[in-house]
Amino acid sequence: MKIPDVIQALLLVQIPAAFLFTAVLAQSDSSSVVVAGYNVSAPTGSRVVLQCASGRMVWTRDSLKDRQRVVHWDLYRPGPDYAMERVADMFSAGDQRIYNGHNQGRVSLSQSAFNDGNFSLVIRDIAISDRGLYSCNLHHHYCHLYETIRIQVNVTKSRRKEQRFWDGQKAVFVVLVGSTVVLPCVNRRSVWTEDGSEEEQQVVHWDRQPPGVRHDRADRLIDLYASGEQRSYGPLFLQRKMNISAESFTQGDFSLAISALQPGDQGLYTCHLHHHYCGLHERRQFQLTVGPAEPQATVAPRALPNQDKEDSKAEAPRVINVILPDQRHHFLLPLGYILTTLLLLAFIVLIIIIVTHRRKTKAVEFYPQTSMRSNRGDMATNEFEMDVPEVKTCNQEEKKLDYKNNLLREKVQMSTLPKVIDLDKEMEKVYWK
Repeated sequence: MKIPDVIQALLLVQIPAAFLFTAVLAQSDSSSVVVAGYNVSAPTGSRVVLQCASGRMVWTRDSLKDRQRVVHWDLYRPGPDYAMERVADMFSAGDQRIYNGHNQGRVSLSQSAFNDGNFSLVIRDIAISDRGLYSCNLHHHYCHLYETIRIQVNVTKSRRKEQRFWDGQKAVFVVLVGSTVVLPCVNRRSVWTEDGSEEEQQVVHWDRQPPGVRHDRADRLIDLYASGEQRSYGPLFLQRKMNISAESFTQGDFSLAISALQPGDQGLYTCHLHHHYCGLHERRQFQLTVGPAEPQATVAPRALPNQDKEDSKAEAPRVINVILPDQRHHFLLPLGYILTTLLLLAFIVLIIIIVTHRRKTKAVEFYPQTSMRSNRGDMATNEFEMDVPEVKTCNQEEKKLDYKNNLLREKVQMSTLPKVIDLDKEMEKVYWK
């Protein structure tokens, strides 16, 4: 089983996530590879867009053909400066530049570099100052390709120490002072050596594989070329449902829009990107599932406007707008106020009951003494009233008596004196009886 078939089998596994997986594999010039897979679900009747974009597929015409491909050599000098400087560069049109005046005439690149793919740097009469880390950088701005080769150059004065070896990361050249050295940088891929017609070598097409159908029997939907030509396949109603933007190659966006989805549109959709000039061959797959239609909210019919303004005013419904706060605790605030008020009233009533009860208890203790005192006062008043007539009677009798001597008179006076009564003691006697 091939690698694309394995990845396609993985795509058929049911995974609930919207983004199924993304796998980036090595590019191949002979066959396309799957770089991404997605699981997309949409309801019936809706519109879905299957995203398929690549910046490397953007087509821009270069009439001069001198800025699309470039090679430049850089030198990284060791301490104490640790500086990076540009040595030389050359564009695909053949223009070559040497940056340091000291290197003029002794550093060069082959004029046929972009024809035979040999971008090696030649250094004549090498000096101690030429030692450092050299890098050959190949840039293809149109295809977005970047490749780098590094070579470490050490200079020696002894012929016996000349050697070339690999240190595990880069090539190391130990060269003799005053000699000529060639730093190799060779890449003979067609993308670096040929000037093909880009617009004829770029193509995008969409396929659809219905459920239960093998991938080699998938239906072709759309073909799109960088020249602007577009071909649609299948019934007319299907062609109208599916479309791609007319500016796809300008923006690098080849997304497929499908409108009015139906259950019959389910299946595995594949976006094929082919750029033969740049060696780009990629596939992006989308497993589309169409679900039931979403329920639509029903709107109550509105009455027709009445021509009579008075009738319309009389029949106009009264609308009361009720605004409820979004917070959940809005109901607890008034309830808290009510409970607090009830507790305060209960506390006040409790205080009143306690004070009243205490006053009644004191009154019960106070009233027996008061009644005793009132009884005592009544008894003293009665006794006093009884004594007053007796005094009056004695005075009258005293006037009538004719006392013959003073002794008898004194005796009568002693007997007629008013009797002194202690009211308090008498009242206590009566009370204890």
